Amino acid sequence: MKVGLAGFPGSGKTTVFAALTGLRPDPADRRPQLGTIKVPDARIDVLAEIFQPKKTTYAEVSFVDFPPARDPQKRTVLDAEAVTALRDADALVEVVRGFPDLAGAAPQPAADIEAFDTELVLADLGQVEKRLERAKKEKGREREVALLGRLAAHLEAGKPLRLLDLAAEERSELAGFAFLSLRPLLVVLNVPEAEVAKPVPEEVAARAHAAGAEAMVLSAQVEADVAELEPEERAAFLTDLGLAETARDRFVRASYALLDLISFLTAGEDECRAWPIRRGTPARKAAGRIHSDIERGFIRAEVVAFEDFKVLRSEAKAREAGKLRLEGKDYVVQDGDIVHFRFAV
Repeated sequence: MKVGLAGFPGSGKTTVFAALTGLRPDPADRRPQLGTIKVPDARIDVLAEIFQPKKTTYAEVSFVDFPPARDPQKRTVLDAEAVTALRDADALVEVVRGFPDLAGAAPQPAADIEAFDTELVLADLGQVEKRLERAKKEKGREREVALLGRLAAHLEAGKPLRLLDLAAEERSELAGFAFLSLRPLLVVLNVPEAEVAKPVPEEVAARAHAAGAEAMVLSAQVEADVAELEPEERAAFLTDLGLAETARDRFVRASYALLDLISFLTAGEDECRAWPIRRGTPARKAAGRIHSDIERGFIRAEVVAFEDFKVLRSEAKAREAGKLRLEGKDYVVQDGDIVHFRFAV
């Protein structure tokens, strides 16, 4: 699963990527830069404290810093190359400038959010119009023509597709198009250190909401400074700034949720691990995240909720207390379920 970072020139997009991942992309390199970040999960920390495993594994999210449009003089994010690159992402993060630029010009974050979403809408509209023209000439495409017509009307009104009410089967039909304005969107307001503890400004929150997006505040400079500190120094540094945790942790969790992912957990002396799955995944398919043999030979899932296990602290006590359940292949795995799969192949 990939989260693509985009933003207007000067927004600090690549600085944010570097601060979050610890990587330092070469500005002259036009290739997308990939970084993977572990998703903070206090539940895994608790399980590791109980089991003292040989290995502890957190869920991960991959972030891609896509190259900006080739002409930095134009106030644009997307050219043909950038559109193609961004379509490879499962969700988008727009980094928005929340600080004066080098010339001292004040930031215009709400306008930037609107302008970026307009670019996504126009890119999708061009794609829809081309496909609609071809579909009208083909027999048996009435259903597709009707759906594309709905999309075209919505986009022509300047609205992103993430705001359009689409049935699950319609979303499946559209998956191959990789529409950008249908992608989940997180707006990250990149602010100076002095504003890092402030909430998202009302105007920015409202503009993001109007685009069907979430918004959060982050300071790339602060995150870069935090990354250079020893772990024991970080808490004091964050406290001085009025923060309870790093924006990096909030950002990664928000991105994880943006992908509509949850984690089920496995625990034991060998390993305590978080396994990412799509929300709504049935037990048998979730078993396949561990190994295809487990999915193929699925018998049942032994499940205990993390909150129950945290109190009882062992499978035996969970069983005695009636908190350990036996679930079949169609059980929908919940976030924080601790699961042991029984299988035979």
